[in-house]
Amino acid sequence: MEKSSSSLEAWAEYVGAASACVRGVAVTLADGTPIEVSDGFGRWIALAREGRDAGHRMHFIGNGASAMMASHFAADACKNAKLNALAFNDASLLTAIANDVAFDEIFALPLSRLARAGDLVVAISSSGNSPNIVRALDASRSMRLQTVTLTGKGGDNKARARGDLNFYVPADRYGWVECAHQLILHYWLDQYLNLHGSGAL
Repeated sequence: MEKSSSSLEAWAEYVGAASACVRGVAVTLADGTPIEVSDGFGRWIALAREGRDAGHRMHFIGNGASAMMASHFAADACKNAKLNALAFNDASLLTAIANDVAFDEIFALPLSRLARAGDLVVAISSSGNSPNIVRALDASRSMRLQTVTLTGKGGDNKARARGDLNFYVPADRYGWVECAHQLILHYWLDQYLNLHGSGAL
């Protein structure tokens, strides 16, 4: 039986709750030390700029909606910010690794072939517990790659404990986490363009 419109969540309350999640974003370092959100963005922008100057790459990874964001911002970072950015979203490669090796390796294996020490990995995971993301972060550490994580849901998620710089969204709904992650990524890129480009587009 269909629900009536009176059963819908109130739009203003929905948006208010989602906005509260965005305002509650927390940033931590590799050892769990909390830092100001503005400092977190400043460090991320510096990592990207220093990497560009040194000829390093940025690798964006994520599953599902996070994979879409990985492609979106790798494209924008490459086109608009002139960063050496790419996303591991080639269907042939991912399905071959998943089928012939293991699904947990779909990001770690390409990183082992293409990444070099000093490169930056941006891992996007709403839950922070996706095994292939966690495995990629562990592989990144062993390869001396720098890592930024965007996570949500549980504050003790596995990915958040593995990044050099960790952006956490305190939300219990995937949609709210995903919306916040998009805003975080847009803000990072806009501020990069303001500092090192011709300004936010």
